[in-house]
Amino acid sequence: MAEHNQLGEKGETLAVALLQKKGYSILAENWRFSKNELDIVARIGDTMVFVEVKTRSTDVFGDPSKSVVKGKQKRTIEAANAYLEKFEIDLEARFDIISVVTFGNKTNIDHMEDAFFPLA
Repeated sequence: MAEHNQLGEKGETLAVALLQKKGYSILAENWRFSKNELDIVARIGDTMVFVEVKTRSTDVFGDPSKSVVKGKQKRTIEAANAYLEKFEIDLEARFDIISVVTFGNKTNIDHMEDAFFPLA
């Protein structure tokens, strides 16, 4: 497995652990719809939460969450809609981003709730 894939998996594992610690129920990981993927599908209370995880080995290029550009947001929203339809879920939905930056033995995790919204 490529090193960047291992780093991504590590980030997603840390993100799942963080969400569980905060009381979220994890419903799916790496759920695919067509060419789109939802990194984490979770629920807290009456809210479905679709989480995009961005992991980097350095923050020299800035916050990893900034790489979730409009195109990625659109694809994530499309996949989330497909998930809600497939499982016949009628709850409020939210889109979060978790940024994971590892440097040496240190790891910084930032959870941004309501990081982006579907366009009207």
